[in-house]
Amino acid sequence: MIIVTGGAGFIGSNLLKALEQRDELVVVDWLGEDNKWRNIAKRELYDVVRPEDLFDFLKGREDDVQAVFHMGAISATTEANVDAIVKNNVRLSLDLFRWCGLNKVRFLYASSAATYGDGSNGFCDDDAIDALASLSPLNAYGWSKHVVDRRIARVLRSGGSLPPQCVGLKFFNVYGPNEYHKGNMRSVVHQLHGKISAGEDAILFRSHNSEYSDGGQLRDFVYVKDIVDMMIWFLDNPEVQGLYNAGTGQARSFLDLANAVYSAMGKQPKIKFVDTPVEIRDKYQYFTEANMSKLQEAGFSKPATSLEDGVRDYVLNYLEQDDCYL
Repeated sequence: MIIVTGGAGFIGSNLLKALEQRDELVVVDWLGEDNKWRNIAKRELYDVVRPEDLFDFLKGREDDVQAVFHMGAISATTEANVDAIVKNNVRLSLDLFRWCGLNKVRFLYASSAATYGDGSNGFCDDDAIDALASLSPLNAYGWSKHVVDRRIARVLRSGGSLPPQCVGLKFFNVYGPNEYHKGNMRSVVHQLHGKISAGEDAILFRSHNSEYSDGGQLRDFVYVKDIVDMMIWFLDNPEVQGLYNAGTGQARSFLDLANAVYSAMGKQPKIKFVDTPVEIRDKYQYFTEANMSKLQEAGFSKPATSLEDGVRDYVLNYLEQDDCYL
């Protein structure tokens, strides 16, 4: 049995597809009243469990669980209810980490590039105690992920009841199918596709930094299928432990991204720039780029999907189809 928290979410539901032939799958998630359930509608599942019922579900099944993929979290970088963030992102993560340690179950969890803050200290996935202490996340979401990274790093060095494998993945800007329920947190690819399909101009933020042109802000955009490949690689290599970046290692501009969407749709670019909202302007990252050398040195060698190829696959094989679900 493999437990996937956030299994009906974006990355979690993509992971489920790759795991479907490997073991019985348990999704831990809230489905709500929208179409989020469609993210898992094609999967064969052992059970679907609400997060608040998870530890009751696990009682008596300790020997049945091979691994926990903990993808569940409040992922909105604009979330203002910090108590809710702590409950969902910190408390559940650390409780699951302890449960996996006590029951000798592998624990693989989602961290975030948001832990790097403004990037002034670089984007190197060094999980040394001092290196982690030097990072300053810009929002409560990034801080919550950083709390978990730091606590797990400390526990792993102190010994005790540890999971046989513990891996944290710092996701960069992930895009791809099954993100449709995420509202304003959907990838720019999906948001641009919607505007272009409606006959509107693409909208990008104007730069408020003299070092970057409008649309020249840079991100490490990574296709969700590459993220899944990384997670499956860790599952197949249980001896590998630690905190790792999950990106492409190549920053690309938002203008590149918009042009890739237009190209995939066979249309000429028509782009309009608007001011970055004042409420996020002082927290806006102008550059992110994953240092992928640690993962490569650990043995992961699959090349990243190019931005153009990833966007083309997403647009043509999902967004332009009647059934856009994986």
